[in-house]
Amino acid sequence: MAPPVADVDIQSPSSPTQSISAKTRTIPEIKKTVAGITQSSSFPAPLQNFGTLDNYESFDVTSVIGREFPKLQLTSILNDDEKIRDLAILVSQRGVVFFRNQDIGIEAQKILGQKLGELTGKPETSKLHKHALSNSKRGIVVDENGKLDDEVSVISSEQQRKYYQNRLLGAKTLASIGWHAGITFERIPSDYAILKIVQTPEDAGGDTLWASGYEAFDRLSPTWQRFAETLTATHHQPNFNKIALEHGLELLDEDRGAPENRGIDFTASHPVVRTNPVTGWKSLFGAGHQVHDGWIDNVTETESEVLKAHFLKLIAENHDLQVRFRWNKNDLAIWDKSGYPSFCF
Repeated sequence: MAPPVADVDIQSPSSPTQSISAKTRTIPEIKKTVAGITQSSSFPAPLQNFGTLDNYESFDVTSVIGREFPKLQLTSILNDDEKIRDLAILVSQRGVVFFRNQDIGIEAQKILGQKLGELTGKPETSKLHKHALSNSKRGIVVDENGKLDDEVSVISSEQQRKYYQNRLLGAKTLASIGWHAGITFERIPSDYAILKIVQTPEDAGGDTLWASGYEAFDRLSPTWQRFAETLTATHHQPNFNKIALEHGLELLDEDRGAPENRGIDFTASHPVVRTNPVTGWKSLFGAGHQVHDGWIDNVTETESEVLKAHFLKLIAENHDLQVRFRWNKNDLAIWDKSGYPSFCF
């Protein structure tokens, strides 16, 4: 999902499912291999990257998070499942991967989004996510042919100002509230997200930041890590119902990419710490905007607010676990949301 205060128009297909300092993060021991897929007793073992993308020019944007391919066109590898699988693993390891000046269209983006999840083991019932509010019912076309598509969220600065108004102005007074992971209010959150900019802002704004949930978890003390792993958090998004009521909009209330994603309560409880099944690495999950109106389960209200504030502080005030991306027209980003290796703002 795109930043809630985006100043650009972007197309973002994502799909639901049930990075990173190499010096400090290691692959857990592989327990057994079944039909060529490595597994452990508690979760599928990290998937092996076979290096099919190594010959393409790329570089790490920071030591902790982000990889950029300045020349690779995604359309050239779309039909190569080995390369798409390696790309998915790389995205899960680096948190977010950037591509410049892409010629990939919306239908190909949807194929790519589905493949990223399928080739890394997402459930067969999980398809591309359908956003409850940012869908075809708003009448925003997704291509030059006037196509409407529930599986694509178009983030329009004009629509954002229309629907969010003072909410956007409020966010600017304390920017840290914008850190989020997107659609974690769903019972089955998305795995990978794809954003492509189709219209650049007129001014110098519109940058997007990502932060590493892996690194945020690593910066907890061992005692806090053990404590956080015992917690769950209820993620809540009340704005959809408010905006729908204010503007007479119809919400999509069922089968939003997975059969479990239905109803308009927009609440779901998830572990505060999740292990990414692709990498085997732990990341901080219950932090940021998605729990701003939610809570840490089974603690007092005061304790919940203290925990939420501390987890958000780890993300917002540690600039060296963040990466900033300056968009140009047709640039594209892919990031992993299933194990929460990246937050964005």
